Amino acid sequence: MTSAIHLDPFLTRPEPLLALAPMQDVTDLAFWGLMARYGGADVNYTEYFRVHPDSHLERDILRSLDENPTGRPAIAQMIGNDVPSLVRSAKELQQHPIAAVDLNLGCPAPIVYKKCAGGGLLREPERIDSILGSLREAVSIKFTVKTRIGFEDEQVFDTLLPIFAKHRIDLLTVHGRTVLQMYRDGVRYDLIGQAAAFMNCPVLANGNVHCADSAADILAQTKCHGLMIGRGAIRNPWIFDQIRAHQRGEVVKLPTGREVLAYIHDLYETTTKPIVAELAQVNKMKKYLNFLGLGVPDSATFLHQMRRTTKRAELFAVCAAFLDHAEPMALTPCAPESQTPPP
Repeated sequence: MTSAIHLDPFLTRPEPLLALAPMQDVTDLAFWGLMARYGGADVNYTEYFRVHPDSHLERDILRSLDENPTGRPAIAQMIGNDVPSLVRSAKELQQHPIAAVDLNLGCPAPIVYKKCAGGGLLREPERIDSILGSLREAVSIKFTVKTRIGFEDEQVFDTLLPIFAKHRIDLLTVHGRTVLQMYRDGVRYDLIGQAAAFMNCPVLANGNVHCADSAADILAQTKCHGLMIGRGAIRNPWIFDQIRAHQRGEVVKLPTGREVLAYIHDLYETTTKPIVAELAQVNKMKKYLNFLGLGVPDSATFLHQMRRTTKRAELFAVCAAFLDHAEPMALTPCAPESQTPPP
């Protein structure tokens, strides 16, 4: 088991904190290690632990914490609405090498919000108040929250911010969309900025961080302490180092097509498990390539051909046809990202 790496240095330094977003069935131990090899985030969030009266901490997610290969802080995220169960799980998680416990108030998956968990809780601010009060008492390390700006509209956001401040959370991440908005266009950076001005803890901006330029624009607009990046990191694992270089005033290095192709090979090999059938692994890769493909010129053709493959050789033949070149690639979306289903 690795030792816990503390979050404090990243919360107090002047440089923006860059976090890898929690993405279900994506940000596992293998993916963390892969991102770290390409520069990596300052902080890594787990997939969410499902918490309910009969739940147990998922072993595969615990491995990400116990075997954290990144050398950076790890934050354990929970999702649920049962207070005793959340308190129990938070106490159990603190027996593992984590920098913080995080509560998910933003998951937009219908199967989650229909159970009044994740983003579904945003319909019940009083319930959030109760949950945060109990968790703040149970968590002796850093306690953080990831939220959206509302369920069906943003009117509740003015109610949520005082609740977050009341319970002295240590870090707030705001995804600037509503739950029902899912991943469609229209990120409300103004409301993220409102949170940064209101809260007495650092705030991270989340939503459509595509490249170093967009990162700089979002930081300037919101005055946030940092950024959380999800789908942008799947598409471009170099994005964290690119943002750091831009912040230092250095030239931002873009990967060549062949370097992107090598990353796809790394991704395939890293996420392949011996017992998984070839078709299942190819289909898993399609999930990643749905995002990466948006940064490929003629993305519509690439995505169409990629999605029709059923074998590893076919998949990589399509990738090579579009990426076996030495030209630099910005990997910014060439088509609306909201067309692609989120992980």
